[in-house]
Parts: sequence; structure tokens; C-alpha cells
Amino acid sequence: MATGEDWSRLEVEACVADYLQMLALQLNGQNFNKTERIHALMQRLEGRSKASVEYKFRNVSAVMRELGWPTVNGYKALQNYQLLLLEVVESQLQTNPPLQIAAEHAVQQPAIAIAPPSLDQAWVLPPKPSKLKDDPPREYAPRFSPARRDYLAQEARNRSLGKAGELFVLELESQRLHAAGKKTLADRIEHVAATQGDGLGFDVLSFEEDGRERLIEVKTTSFDELTPFFVSRNELARSGTDAPSYHLYRIFNFRNRARIFSLTGEISDHCRLDPISFWAELAN
Repeated sequence: MATGEDWSRLEVEACVADYLQMLALQLNGQNFNKTERIHALMQRLEGRSKASVEYKFRNVSAVMRELGWPTVNGYKALQNYQLLLLEVVESQLQTNPPLQIAAEHAVQQPAIAIAPPSLDQAWVLPPKPSKLKDDPPREYAPRFSPARRDYLAQEARNRSLGKAGELFVLELESQRLHAAGKKTLADRIEHVAATQGDGLGFDVLSFEEDGRERLIEVKTTSFDELTPFFVSRNELARSGTDAPSYHLYRIFNFRNRARIFSLTGEISDHCRLDPISFWAELAN
């Protein structure tokens, strides 16, 4: 079969099954070799190249994101997938209780505060901007799928994970200011989410080396750096009102090898924002 032809159902089923097995291993903290798995999978496909299999895995990641599931690290979501792929993913998710259990455990398990690594090890550059940010807003296309879950939303509501990420940032900020010889400023860092409540639109009050305020909103995930996150209307407004001093710190791989990057200024300058829920009041 020519590699440019559409994938058959048998090929898609084999690819999805392998992807979901990798995801289950990842969620359970078990190691696996992607290259070895791809070469083994290629033997069961009809002349597909390694690149085409990786491309299909990225399509699977896109479907998983659409359905609210975590994804396999390293396979950045790629849209424009076959409808057949969506159908197969939905079908296999519905008949995979061990994966459902692993996902639920991964997003709900309590997190323990950890000491951050040194500054040069903790910080990484933000992922390269996606052209999706500049695309017109997507129209909502309802798909009432029983495979849809809210695992990413559940993780966002995991209070112990959120608090552990905020404590991680407090220590990093203290390290940064102490390293700059600004001990007095380091002593003034405040965990405002804990001391004043979560209505300020940011979690940590820190400082620049010249004394200007740095308002930090912390978003923490156990998954990879491309995992979507949730932003409140209040946080979005604060990032616009105080754009010069606003920083969104994204912590990822928190339970494994925690790393962090920063998005500075208005959140909408960096992210495509999709509304997914509404405040509803009874109309009189």
C-alpha cells in the first residue's frame, strides 16, 4: 500500500491500541521505549513509515485532547484527522477500564510539595507559539460522546497539586531574589492565594530586582508542557489590567521532573482562548 493512502480500519485500530497502551504505562509511571514500539507496530501495518506512524500518533493526541483526556508525552496534537480515527478512539476508550482508572488516579492523587531544582535547571523556554492562536475562533461542534471525560479539568481542581505548585514557585522566587542580592525583597514575597484568598487574579506577589511588583499566576500539571490549562475570567482581566507586571508560570511534569516556563503580560497574547462553560442564572 502507498503510504499516502488513507489508513484502513485495521491499521487505525492497531495504532490507537498502541497509543492507549503507551498512555496507560505513562500514567502508571512505567517506562517504555517509543522507538521500539513504533518499529514493532510498523510490522503490523501496510508499508507505513516511522514518520507516518508518529504523525498518526499526533492525530490521536488531538482526538484525546478534544475528548478531555491526557495524552502521551512527545506527541503534539495535530488536527485534520480522519473521522474514522475519532470513531476508533472513542470505541477503544469505552472498552478500556484500566486506562480510565489510571487517568482518574493520575488527576486525583494528592501532590506533595517538592523543593525546586536550581534556577538554571528549573526554567525552560516557553513552547514555540502555535499558529492556532491566530486562527479565527472555532465554532463549537457538539459531539455527544460517551468517551468524553473531564480529566484535565479534574486535575485543575486538584487543590493539593495547585498548592504544591504555588509553594514550588515561592521557593523559586526566593532563590531568584537571593541570588540577585535582594534578600529584603525576598522576605516580602507573599503567597496571596493563601493569605488573602483567590479573588485577586494571581497567586503569588513577588518583585523585580528594582522593587517593582511581579504578579504571578501559577498553573501546575503533572502532564507535559503542551497540556491545555484553565483560566478564569478574573485572571484574564487581571492579566490585561496589569500586563506589565503579570506573569503566568506554567509548571509541567510536576510529579516526575518538574520544570517551569513563564508567559509575561496579557494571557490572550500567548494563548488561544476557547469558552467551555457559562455562568447561568434563572431569567426572571
